[in-house]
Amino acid sequence: MPLQLSEKVRALAARAQSDLGEQFARIDAIAEENTQKVLAAFQKHRVAESYFAGTTGYGYDDLGRDKLDEIYADIFGTEDALVRIGFVNGTHAISCALFGALKPGDVLVSAVGAPYDTLLGVIGVADKGPGSLKSYGVEYRQVDLVNDAPDPEGLALAVRDPKVKAVLIQRSKGYSTRSSLSVAEIGALCRVVRENNPEAAILVDNCYGEFVETEEPTQVGADLVVGSLIKNPGGGLAPTGGYIAGRKDLVEGAAMRLTVPGIGRECGSTLGNNRALYQGLFLAPHTVAQAVKTAVFAARIMELLGYRTEPTSDQVRHDIIQMIHFGTPEPLKRFCRGIQFGAPVDSYVTPEPWDMPGYDSQVIMAAGAFIQGASIELSCDAPMREPYTAYLQGGLTYESGKTGVMLAVQELLEKSE
Repeated sequence: MPLQLSEKVRALAARAQSDLGEQFARIDAIAEENTQKVLAAFQKHRVAESYFAGTTGYGYDDLGRDKLDEIYADIFGTEDALVRIGFVNGTHAISCALFGALKPGDVLVSAVGAPYDTLLGVIGVADKGPGSLKSYGVEYRQVDLVNDAPDPEGLALAVRDPKVKAVLIQRSKGYSTRSSLSVAEIGALCRVVRENNPEAAILVDNCYGEFVETEEPTQVGADLVVGSLIKNPGGGLAPTGGYIAGRKDLVEGAAMRLTVPGIGRECGSTLGNNRALYQGLFLAPHTVAQAVKTAVFAARIMELLGYRTEPTSDQVRHDIIQMIHFGTPEPLKRFCRGIQFGAPVDSYVTPEPWDMPGYDSQVIMAAGAFIQGASIELSCDAPMREPYTAYLQGGLTYESGKTGVMLAVQELLEKSE
């Protein structure tokens, strides 16, 4: 039986999609170029069935695991990479990268204001328990945004201190209201850092941005990119994990933090997950394009309803996240409930705001995913604070993502009429 969607919602959806031909063509062209890049890396490294065999215990001599590191390095244009299911999330991977790059007495600078909420405990800005960078004697500074945009002059001043050994750039907006950074904008910030402190390592939190453009931050000056496999690069198939790609010494430092000094990357069994990691990466450019199309469609249909969106439906995308500003809590909660109704898993569940670990306010989260917490699958979440903005992301297929958005719009309209 087909889903019960009102004629009003179907008409809005048809109008929205008819406006998006140029945007969709641009997204498809990027997906094609990135797919060819990934395929070339697979062919160069002679990917074979034997790479999919799993290991147990210590995980020594895991050929598929080690070759996947090389493939990621090729795709991201770097010296080295570390791809491991042992990373529990993107924050864990970023934490390992920071601890590997910094030592007591060093200074970390955040280039675009405060980082994502879950990193505040890692850095020590918020007291989330022992083991933060601050507790190990690493000082933290940040360059605040100016009119919701990066401040190159402020960054130049901040990094001139020779004690600054690492600069963190967050590509995605997180729960802020600034625009996500393009690869070109990240490249410009990298040049500012290089001109004023050539020794500082530049680390980019690349979550939500992989394969949205045809270049990655490491191809425009970043020393390291870090991300989660249950977001873009896992293609919806990776069951867990994260990646780090960049300068060899920084990758090695992160590996020592993931395991222990002296062992680093040599241990870490894959438990039969290699096939999913390879296949997910191969599908990733296409899957990311589906998520971007879903975001663009969501922006357009919400604009037709009079809501403010960022990015707008006609803007070029730099990550998969779509902001929708609701202004008050009730329509935000209704929209999230509609997204949940459109999920293939737990569609019968009604999301409610709750005290989510790592966040400073209650969060409402709609996510009916095959992989728990997988942001490449359709989800929508929001901190319950002004300006009551929803952050929509994901969509394994455009058709399913579009349907989820239509159900959210229907929930919004039915309850407000």
